[in-house]
Amino acid sequence: MVTREPEYFPPPNSTVAHLGRHVLFFCRAVGQGTLLLWYAIRASRYVLTKRTRDEVVMQMFAYGIKSLGVITVVGLFTGMILALQTGMALSQFNQEVNIGTAVMVSMLREMGPFMTGLILAACVGSAIAAQLGTMVVSEEIAALEIMSIDPVRFLVLPRLVAMSVMTPLLAFYTCIIGVIGGGIVGATQLGVSWEAYIDNATRFAMVKDLYVGVFKAYLFGLIITTVACHAGFATTQGAVGVGFATRKAVLVSFLLVLVSGYFVTRLFYA
Repeated sequence: MVTREPEYFPPPNSTVAHLGRHVLFFCRAVGQGTLLLWYAIRASRYVLTKRTRDEVVMQMFAYGIKSLGVITVVGLFTGMILALQTGMALSQFNQEVNIGTAVMVSMLREMGPFMTGLILAACVGSAIAAQLGTMVVSEEIAALEIMSIDPVRFLVLPRLVAMSVMTPLLAFYTCIIGVIGGGIVGATQLGVSWEAYIDNATRFAMVKDLYVGVFKAYLFGLIITTVACHAGFATTQGAVGVGFATRKAVLVSFLLVLVSGYFVTRLFYA
């Protein structure tokens, strides 16, 4: 399923043919990515084996713990920006105390999962695509298949499980850091005490907001891993192809995170 002979397509002789080719390639990529995700889910019965379990733990450390630094900075300043902009607008009505609700709800519903998804797409998704793409062009994937080792079970499954676990945890961590950043701005620039800020933030935020945010983050983790693994496995043309696959993985992941985030919000808050 992973390795294949290089494909040759004659150049299109018209604009319609060029457009049709792009549509067909898009449909084929969607189908291949969906099948890749399905094969990984089907292989999940092996996740408790020692080798897979050790690989999952190692990937969780690489994807989660090593991303804490950039996620902390992004989450902190995201909360500070939300609090500052919301506070300046609410100050016209003497309602600065309500920034707690605005920051908490925004971080739980949207900004926490969204910013986490973008960071992981850029940092982790690109790394997965580059690693698998390098293995493809150096024929390591072909060697695994020759040895009757399933590349999906051996490479995709641990990464998918690690991202599925770490993305919701990192999104929740981003929300906490963002709320702390908003409280700092409220206390230092808007005259809102920590007690009033936290009371306002926890009083009006609903448990549903947390569930929706965690679900979004879980979905983003699946999307990023699937797109990155598919882009890596589809790599051709040597080192140039690895760079192209990495760029494609990040670009497609960004777009899918945006689009899927909108539809999830529409589904739960319509």
